[in-house]
Amino acid sequence: MQDIALLLQDPAAWIALVTLIVMEVVLGIDNLVFISILTNKLPEHQRESARRIGIGLALVMRLVLLGTVAWIVQLTTPLFVLFNHGFSWKDLILIAGGLFLVWKATKEIHHSVDPEDKDGDFIASTTNATMTAAIGQILLLDLVFSVDSIITAVGMTDHLPIMVVAVIVAVSVMLLAANPLANFIEKNPTVVMLALGFLLMIGMTLIADGMGFHVPKGYIYAAMAFSGLVEVLNMFARRKKQADRDKKRLH
Repeated sequence: MQDIALLLQDPAAWIALVTLIVMEVVLGIDNLVFISILTNKLPEHQRESARRIGIGLALVMRLVLLGTVAWIVQLTTPLFVLFNHGFSWKDLILIAGGLFLVWKATKEIHHSVDPEDKDGDFIASTTNATMTAAIGQILLLDLVFSVDSIITAVGMTDHLPIMVVAVIVAVSVMLLAANPLANFIEKNPTVVMLALGFLLMIGMTLIADGMGFHVPKGYIYAAMAFSGLVEVLNMFARRKKQADRDKKRLH
């Protein structure tokens, strides 16, 4: 308790907490896009439950990982060297997560372009299997992002309470934003393809990081923001054209 009291009186601890919360929220954007696309394929009455269960279990998993933070940090120790790069468990996890994202986004793009082709559909035929598959894939991808964000957090602060509070706040924001974002994506079909493009880019970035080629996150988010702005302008343009057509029909 004395340690927590001292932290509350330390301005540096508050600065670290705010910085870490912002970082965790920004890193959670990737996860939210994936969760929105994944759960929107479920029956409507299951979507909100799947998001809440998936994000809730993700919070539990992140807190468990924080409890083993000393072991998590050791994941950066190189296991073997290939092409002059020492590969650690962290690198292998990032590469596996990146490959999963690329595969997933490619499958979803194929399904969007050719909805009649059911061979590549990842969702099983029964409702229970569908719900389980969605939550399982949410947790699988969150594991990848959790390891990366926790290792980053350790580099920013040595205080476990700060990390725990930052994770809880960030996941709470994800929980609040999940439904509005998913509903927005569902109502705007062109945004789905843009979001899948984001997932492809994020997947390739994870693979590059795992291979030792670090891509600054700022570049990735700047590209996503610019693409999102262009899509917003396109949406306004489409609505203006539709409004003009409606006026002509009335006259």
